[in-house]
Amino acid sequence: MPTSTDPLSLPFAPSDLDTLAGAPGPIRMAGRVLEVVDDEVVLADAFARVTITLAEGSLVPADLAVVEASFVAGKLARGRVIERRAPNTPNVSPGAASEIPKTETERLVFRGVGGALRARAEALAEVRSFFVRRGFLEVETPSMVPCPGLDLHLDAFGVEGAPEGHPLWLITSPEYQMKRLLAGGVPRCFQLARCYRRGEIGSRHNPEFTMLEWYRAFAPMDAVVADTEELVRSVVSKLAGTSVIEVEGTRVDLAAPFERVSVGEAFARYAGTSADEAITMASADEDRFFRLLVEEVEPKLARLGRPVFLVEYPAPFASLARLCPSDPRVAERFELYVGSLEVCNGFGELTDPIEQRARFERDQAQRRAEGKPVYPIDERFLAALAEGMPPAAGNALGIDRLVTLGLGARAIGDVTAFPYAWL
Repeated sequence: MPTSTDPLSLPFAPSDLDTLAGAPGPIRMAGRVLEVVDDEVVLADAFARVTITLAEGSLVPADLAVVEASFVAGKLARGRVIERRAPNTPNVSPGAASEIPKTETERLVFRGVGGALRARAEALAEVRSFFVRRGFLEVETPSMVPCPGLDLHLDAFGVEGAPEGHPLWLITSPEYQMKRLLAGGVPRCFQLARCYRRGEIGSRHNPEFTMLEWYRAFAPMDAVVADTEELVRSVVSKLAGTSVIEVEGTRVDLAAPFERVSVGEAFARYAGTSADEAITMASADEDRFFRLLVEEVEPKLARLGRPVFLVEYPAPFASLARLCPSDPRVAERFELYVGSLEVCNGFGELTDPIEQRARFERDQAQRRAEGKPVYPIDERFLAALAEGMPPAAGNALGIDRLVTLGLGARAIGDVTAFPYAWL
């Protein structure tokens, strides 16, 4: 006989209903009561609702309940209340969509975040399957590191209680550690990493977020661009149920090949400058360069109706990318725009330890000049480059943004369990 802890004796959830249709004999359903009308009660979990006709017992909205019922003509009926728990502060109001939700039930059930979390889990499973099928190794690298990166536009969270003389920060990206794995002989790797960046709060930013990073040794940037196109098309189309999605009012077709446009060409098309002027401007007037990028180029890319890879960034914005051998004024760096949303940042990787050290030192000097925290140089990363990191390419893609595209969500907080505003 099943015991009280046997899974067969445990109640089912409303979201289990599809697997139970037509089951012989009574079954037990457990959930929160959303509505009671006459003898019918609506039980819900974060993903589904079920209506049960009661024959014995009574419930009120907000109760947590276990009800035993049987299928009669395809519907759950002859319900009997087995257990009822009344909450201290009953509230199952859907609330106003324009207001911050007041309860967990309101957010997960009525705002649809529960369903988004299930879709997010499906997206993560698809990502893992995508890379495993291609022979990538999934890795885990530390969240606390001695150098969180020196990018001028990224600030890190310090770790309290780090050993004296050995300060640590939360990662802004797992890039350094993953490239060290390449130097040690890992040919292909990927990671779904929790990353942390100070000052990043908004509809498209959260101080803590999930980053997908992957790297291919002995591969050109084009190979990772191809990975990105195939992955984004696969995951977003699967979530959306179609290859044509809508991003802030613009229809975007994912089925056609993604266009590739150099930064210089994009400025020539949309910002009224020549490609050469744009490349020169990146060094001579960085503020104007970014103003034109944000105010002229990006809005026009968003209205094209197809995803676009922006490639060949001017050398001052190379970061950890190598310069293009055919034109060292620009770097092997790319970003993908899907409508108005920038979803990734990838490189043909710089492997020269001398050039990389020089860039780090310039970044430190610039951070110091602007009054920003100056983080140490990661000497073990440079040692790995000196040991001989193979030619490689990699990409960093925001999972939260990818899921918002697939679900048509307004903000990444709608597809995460606990965005900063809900802590």
